[in-house]
Amino acid sequence: MFSCNTSTSGHSTFLLTGFPGLEASHHWVSIPINLICVVSILGNGVILLLIRTDPSLHEPMYIFLSMLAASDLGLCASTFPTMMWLFWLGARELPFDLCAAQMFFIHAFTYVESGVLLAMAFDRFVAIREPLRYATILTHSAMARVGAAILVRAVLLNLPGPILLRHLLFPQISVLSHGYCLHCDLVGLACSDTQINSLVGLVSILLSLGLDSFLIVLSYALILRTVLGIASPGERLKALNTCVSHLCIVLIFYLPKLGLSVLHRVEKHSYPALAVLMANLHFLVPPFMNPIVYCIKSKQIRQGLLKRFQQKRVDIS
Repeated sequence: MFSCNTSTSGHSTFLLTGFPGLEASHHWVSIPINLICVVSILGNGVILLLIRTDPSLHEPMYIFLSMLAASDLGLCASTFPTMMWLFWLGARELPFDLCAAQMFFIHAFTYVESGVLLAMAFDRFVAIREPLRYATILTHSAMARVGAAILVRAVLLNLPGPILLRHLLFPQISVLSHGYCLHCDLVGLACSDTQINSLVGLVSILLSLGLDSFLIVLSYALILRTVLGIASPGERLKALNTCVSHLCIVLIFYLPKLGLSVLHRVEKHSYPALAVLMANLHFLVPPFMNPIVYCIKSKQIRQGLLKRFQQKRVDIS
């Protein structure tokens, strides 16, 4: 970190960080990351297009899946540009306003994804607990209100962050820990008192990721209680099987974040390259894996894709 003797407010420059010790090989190291980003964008784009154009997929579970795909695309669009800027062009400098904007969108799309995962958990609970009332509870208007509430919450929880950061003093040049801007990283670089910023960040996380993860666990506890009340073992297995895809993407979303948190507190300075790799992957893996999981586990998604490919074949013929 540079000296605070020449600190400024809102006019600082931040330096992106790649993989420490591997600067000469950034082009090669970034190839897998590029591939993950491209596959993520294509996969989620195909899922969105498929759900939009196939009437048989206009069901609550798939509409929530389209919301998840949209948030994944937003997360890729928020992180991908600066990472490519760093790895391929070697450009490290990022002005304060651009850094604050990227921070806002990264956290906002993360909170949107967390909220959609909670909505999908509720969808599975209603489908198993109240199968006869499923269509009347989760109507299109109800899902639109849920989606709007998720988006508004993400914006409101993240809006104070960039505003409060403008009142902090930073060195004229600060070195970030990653190839993108995060709230905790920026607050840690400030030269002035950051108690309010830290408190706002903590409250924001507790009211989003913390609350969502608790309610998802509660939803699955209620689902498990409902399933155990079903007399037929075959019906129990069938009910649980409808939750497998969602449970997989919940684990894919939360486990890398948990691993990164542990790594930052235990061995971040011993293995800086590993910490940076985990930091990159914990944003890139969920958008990459979510379409794959649903394509493997969802028969309707596979059938929809097959139908589209067959139509293309006929059109070409």
